[in-house]
Amino acid sequence: MNTLIDKFLRYVKYDTESDTETGLTPSTPGQMVLAKLLAKELEEIGLEEVSVDENGYVMGVLPSNIDKEVPKVGFVSHMDTSPDFTGRNVQPQIIENYDGEDIVLNKEQDIIMKVSDFPELTKYKGQSLITTDGTTLLGADDKAGIAEIMTAVEYLAKNPEIKHGSVHVGFTPDEEIGKGADFFDVKKFGADFAYTLDGGEIGELQYENFNAAFAKITFKGRNVHPGMAKDKMINSMRIANEFAARLPKDEVPEKTEGYQGFYHLIAMNGGVENSTLQYIIRDFDMDNYKARKQFIEDLCDEYKNKFGEANLSLEMTNQYYNMREKVEPVKYIVDIAEEAMKEVGVSPMVIPIRGGTDGSRLSYMGLPCPNIFAGGHNFHGRFEYVPVQSMQKAVDVILKIVEMISKR
Repeated sequence: MNTLIDKFLRYVKYDTESDTETGLTPSTPGQMVLAKLLAKELEEIGLEEVSVDENGYVMGVLPSNIDKEVPKVGFVSHMDTSPDFTGRNVQPQIIENYDGEDIVLNKEQDIIMKVSDFPELTKYKGQSLITTDGTTLLGADDKAGIAEIMTAVEYLAKNPEIKHGSVHVGFTPDEEIGKGADFFDVKKFGADFAYTLDGGEIGELQYENFNAAFAKITFKGRNVHPGMAKDKMINSMRIANEFAARLPKDEVPEKTEGYQGFYHLIAMNGGVENSTLQYIIRDFDMDNYKARKQFIEDLCDEYKNKFGEANLSLEMTNQYYNMREKVEPVKYIVDIAEEAMKEVGVSPMVIPIRGGTDGSRLSYMGLPCPNIFAGGHNFHGRFEYVPVQSMQKAVDVILKIVEMISKR
């Protein structure tokens, strides 16, 4: 347990917030710093074929110590944290024997994590929680996954009497901006299938995720002195605001759940001359996903006709697809994870991911890759936390999966 906590607390100190604007891989230098640290630790643990490539992808292999052929299993987590909230100067706090009440994250700034806002906190009464100090995110997404994988492979390396097949480890950059699998070398990785450790609360097991797109709409206006602007000014902010109001008001993240899709406005910038709206578009069903993208395209065409072709432009890209299509033919890998959870005393919750993981893209690249819980809650913000006992159970699940595969 101490090893696991020590690793996690060390990793979250690294500022690895990804950035959509740099056009680089990794998109920020802190990710490469952490990548090199992780590679060094893998070598010290005793893994072979350890590497960090020019794009920041870390890979290593714990060789099989059994004399029969069994499937080669991989475990993958991402190093970056979300650009939605700062990950600089993270100051984690450990709440021992949590009492089930509100948690004061930052007394000076009066930042309190209230049970009334986050009622799931009561599930962890009596456990140890790692929280933020209220001024940053924590980074459990996905440094909890990294710490869990590192702890599990270190345990296997230090206890060679535990029989196992080949275990492959991978850490990726830029998952939070949809680029985590861009340069992932599946052949080099060498696993037959893998699991991402990138889920939320204990018990989550997922092999369905959103189909996902990103859209950026740019509006061009014309600035004229407001006192002489009649029939001359074109205020791009007003047009952008009108455009945003045309999207379905109830099809947004804060009003949807389960298999419901949404349009999510993630950024807006502007002045009279130029304004932009940035959306992420999500849906589990492919036909609905295509319809959502078509709605955006049709609305853009309408506004081009209204305000002129040159006054609006649309950039829309697919980010990833629902992995279910690729995982279902090898559903036994989900069954292994489900049984492993039961074996270590965790109740599996097979639910869809209302988001995506590297695993969704890797599955389409030939590496079937369901997702397992890493234990955290409230990702991407100041109220992020992770129960230590959930992290330990994730380590137990990894070890049990490896054990079960060695007996196949």
